[in-house]
Amino acid sequence: MKIKNPVLRGFNPDPSILRVGDMYYIANSTFEWFPGVRLHSSKDLVHWKMLPPILNSKKLIDMTGDPSSGGVWAPDLSYADGKFWLVFSDVKTVNGPFKDCINYLTTANNIEGPWSKPIKLDATGFDASLFHDTDGKKYLVQQTWDQREYKNTFNGITLTEFDPLSQRLLPQTRKVIYRGTDVKVLEGPHVYKINGYYYLFAAQGGTSWSHQEIVARSKSLVLGTFITEPDGPFITNFDTPDFELQKQGHGSLVNTLDGEWYYASLCSRPWHHKNESAWDPRGWCTLGRETSIQKVEWDSDGWPRVVGGHGGLISVPGPQADKKSLTSKPNNSRHDEFLSSKLDSDWQTLRQPFTKKLGYIKNKKLVLKGNQSLSSLFDVSLLASRWQAFNFDATTKIKYEPYSYQQMAGLVNFYNDKHYSWVFITYNEVTKHKVIEVAQNNNNIYTSFLKDNAVEIPNEIKEVWLKTCIRKDYYYYMYSFDGKDWNRISIDLDAAILSDDYVMQTSGGFFTGAMVGLASVDCTGFELPAEFDYFDYKELDENLL
Repeated sequence: MKIKNPVLRGFNPDPSILRVGDMYYIANSTFEWFPGVRLHSSKDLVHWKMLPPILNSKKLIDMTGDPSSGGVWAPDLSYADGKFWLVFSDVKTVNGPFKDCINYLTTANNIEGPWSKPIKLDATGFDASLFHDTDGKKYLVQQTWDQREYKNTFNGITLTEFDPLSQRLLPQTRKVIYRGTDVKVLEGPHVYKINGYYYLFAAQGGTSWSHQEIVARSKSLVLGTFITEPDGPFITNFDTPDFELQKQGHGSLVNTLDGEWYYASLCSRPWHHKNESAWDPRGWCTLGRETSIQKVEWDSDGWPRVVGGHGGLISVPGPQADKKSLTSKPNNSRHDEFLSSKLDSDWQTLRQPFTKKLGYIKNKKLVLKGNQSLSSLFDVSLLASRWQAFNFDATTKIKYEPYSYQQMAGLVNFYNDKHYSWVFITYNEVTKHKVIEVAQNNNNIYTSFLKDNAVEIPNEIKEVWLKTCIRKDYYYYMYSFDGKDWNRISIDLDAAILSDDYVMQTSGGFFTGAMVGLASVDCTGFELPAEFDYFDYKELDENLL
């Protein structure tokens, strides 16, 4: 059996991997997208099934007003004392000298919930994890943020004892245990006790091209006693620019029932424009940070090493207990006709749950109320799912009767509030007709492309089909009045604008990935609804393009 990387495609970063019995689980960051914490399970590390998300109500997480790439950072999933433990950060400030965040803890007897009301732990830093020591003690391990401009903002790994009886941290026990190397930007820590050593796994170098994971170990949890792994880092792609996987680091360790070891890591797969160097820029990662799994072996000195070298492999030897053949490349195509009143688990909304405030499903139709613009951090009627392939088509059918140019509804490709585009139906107050327009927000510069040449919708047409066609480095929109004959709108958009690497040029919040979905906006405040008949996402064979 072979593990084909990435195992979780599209925006699935910061994996926390866990085995309980013969079942593996991975929890991933979701940032401002609701529900919070994406969860998958597997029995072989190859085939992954999505489980119900963990933070699925406002009682568990309230992200109202959280900035883009704020919200839920680096969840840590563990199992002890007969129950599951989840630690996560809710980050309220992304850019600037401060990282206002709150670390929470929630528990459940069953991985599918119900999960307890989160306990506030502290706000020392983000990327917190919970370490259950063999003597029964528990510790919160976290990155430590220093806002002082004359200090290193990533000020080491802090460890604080957690008292499970009083359900609170013991601040008097707080101590820094490790400060990393000169690479700096030390974050994403996890501690494991293996063969008498405390092994600290942590990310360094920032979550881009110089990203890496390092390992340090000690016989005690005391600052100055941790020794960094020689001949490291443990994993990085800084010096493997031609490899398909990049940015590996920030992950966690797991062992099999038979004693084999694996490491789940975030990764990215960049592409390049035809006129660009393959090294500078290294590329554009429109699928965001995904999840890879690498096999780990221990050398004669007791240090973990990635099989195949610290750059990792695309095809990874799976657990020996399972002798299945090489798995085929996954295809995540899906079709949703809104047959159930409950949303499919692939859908996510911005910062708040999908309630009647945003819309509802009725008579096998998705109805989205017109709310604030796609640039808002509050009430946005956008239902979206991940880009999980470089080439795909997404299609919908919409019924919409706007009477103002401030009313818009359609099909969206979205990275964050400053970077998105869409094809939408709106109203031309001069011609008194509904029209189809294409617009893009590029670093908060909004451009309407068709303007006075917007496609006029004939009066007798009550429903319109809209399509987006993603072709790795560019994409475009189409429309139809009968669902059969399609018209391409002659505007090719640069897909790089929806990548982590483009957004990071102007913002510290570049942690998600491109999404595709359905939206309804009504800037008049009268909440005009739009009715969507279906949504179809079809991944294409790259060899056919």
